[in-house]
Amino acid sequence: MLSRIAESMYWIGRYLERAEVTARLLEVHVQTLLEDPVTDEGVANANLLAVLGVESGDDIDTDALFKLLGWDGGSPVSMVSSFWGARESARRSREVVSVELWEAINTTWNMVRNNRLQRQRPADACHIIRERCATIAGLVEATMPHDQGWQFLVLGRNLERIDMTSRIIESALFMPNEDAAWTLSLRSCSAYHAFRLTHQGAEAPTDAAEFLLLDRLFPRSVVFCLDQCERIVSRLEPGEAISQLNDILRVLGAARAELEYRPRKLILEGVRTRMKSLQKTCLDVNDAVASRYFDGSEELIRQAGAR
Repeated sequence: MLSRIAESMYWIGRYLERAEVTARLLEVHVQTLLEDPVTDEGVANANLLAVLGVESGDDIDTDALFKLLGWDGGSPVSMVSSFWGARESARRSREVVSVELWEAINTTWNMVRNNRLQRQRPADACHIIRERCATIAGLVEATMPHDQGWQFLVLGRNLERIDMTSRIIESALFMPNEDAAWTLSLRSCSAYHAFRLTHQGAEAPTDAAEFLLLDRLFPRSVVFCLDQCERIVSRLEPGEAISQLNDILRVLGAARAELEYRPRKLILEGVRTRMKSLQKTCLDVNDAVASRYFDGSEELIRQAGAR
């Protein structure tokens, strides 16, 4: 596959996942402010920005927060920027992107570009973005052959998911109420219902952290996503190269082993450092993937995705 096409598919996966998780975070954030009137709005807004790696400086109000993360086309972390990146990536790879997938991405881009969502209530706008991303994800599975193009898209999606889940877990450490913090983390990952089914109603912080990090059946857990990335990279490599264990597989395997072989009672010990390490892992894997598969391709799309 041409490196230009492979890179475009990879960034479609990353941008769509980034837009969806940002919408989830904002939706939970709004609900939290409404349900808990004693929450300090400025501190809560700063914490959310810290999760996404954004320097907030002075206190930022909620309207400015939604503009920065939602509708500001000049902000690299906004949902509008993410959909611009996804649409530009899809445009550059039209020969492999299905008609249905292109139409769904382009329609959503026109919605956010023309400010239709800004006229909605914030929670409703986030809900629409989540639904659009879910629709697009379904079209990826249902209308595209599961060939190399699809594999690069899934690799990008899972790598972005690892990064965002690690940031959500890290955000729980900023909150004074530990139980409420982990409940919010589960909700931000749409994991609360699955967690309750798995743990039969238990809501201990250690259980929540373990679920988001280690559950092998939940598609947003870190270990699940690491395993998916390893599977995809193994499929992309010829049989001879797999036996040599390339740099990408080595980095992914080390990150997974660091999580899986840690004693459960130590799951929360040094969790902030380990989440930073996971984010560094995502950067390292991204660079290794770009070097191995995208060498010589253009930088246009990635410029909007810098964080």
